[in-house]
Amino acid sequence: MPIQPNGPLSYGMQLPIQSQSAIYAEPWEAAATPADLVRVARAADRGGFAYIAGCDHVAVPRRLAAGMSTVWYDPVATLSFLAGVTERVLLMSHVAVVGLRHPLITAKQYATLDHLSGGRLILGVGAGHVREEFEAVGADFDGRGGVLDESIDALRAALGPEEYPEFAGERFAFGGLGQLPRPAQERVPVWVGGSSPAAVRRAAVRGDGWLPQGDPRDRLPAQIARLHALREEAGVEAPIVVGAITEPLYVGEPGWPVGRRTLAGKPEELAESLREYAAIGVHQIQVRFRSRSVGELTDQMAAFGADVAPRLGR
Repeated sequence: MPIQPNGPLSYGMQLPIQSQSAIYAEPWEAAATPADLVRVARAADRGGFAYIAGCDHVAVPRRLAAGMSTVWYDPVATLSFLAGVTERVLLMSHVAVVGLRHPLITAKQYATLDHLSGGRLILGVGAGHVREEFEAVGADFDGRGGVLDESIDALRAALGPEEYPEFAGERFAFGGLGQLPRPAQERVPVWVGGSSPAAVRRAAVRGDGWLPQGDPRDRLPAQIARLHALREEAGVEAPIVVGAITEPLYVGEPGWPVGRRTLAGKPEELAESLREYAAIGVHQIQVRFRSRSVGELTDQMAAFGADVAPRLGR
């Protein structure tokens, strides 16, 4: 079921295990297995989560490895694997660094994923930030903003209904080349990630959704207002899905140090706090739970789906 701007506040999550940056990974993830990833995906499917998401990095240089780690599962492989063990939850790249690949390669991968999953793809895209990664594959790092803009336009064509899509731009051009299977969706939603002025403009002009990168609550209203103003200025009439990444969460009293930024407490207290996102114009929240094991994580997900989520629309 697509996430709609005029619907109730939706909630999704970036998967653990598949990316293990020191900023957010829990210690237990280092020894986790594919079976644990399946447990989490199935918990999301059962718990009413709108989507599960995976990140994209091809290679991480040594200078960044201490903070980023080198654990970054391929998003297409990961989401395809999890599509086969889930039924309804949407599958999102958050985000695919599409400038690392030709648009026809990206389209082939994600069209196949959408086809195999029965139309559950959300294609989240971003510019990327690791110079060495771009240089290693011969991609344009300094011009990555312009590459992303044109890649989105090219992907609109390449992920459309035509067996032989056509596109002509400054960097990419293709025609007379057939790609089957086509996506199951008539229009694959493209959500644009990033909070820089350029990223917000890109989302406003080209996106079906906006994925801010960690904007605090007090900064979001101004960002959302700018997003809508730019979209109106560009003459784009279609609504856009506005997202937000929440503070870390813990449903109930943790009994262990979960960090001062973590929102913890009774379901009604958490729901009251999270409803503030809807009040400022957010349509979907990406949540993350503090946990000491995969079992505690899936218990947290179940508690959120059963006790917090029903209160989000009040």
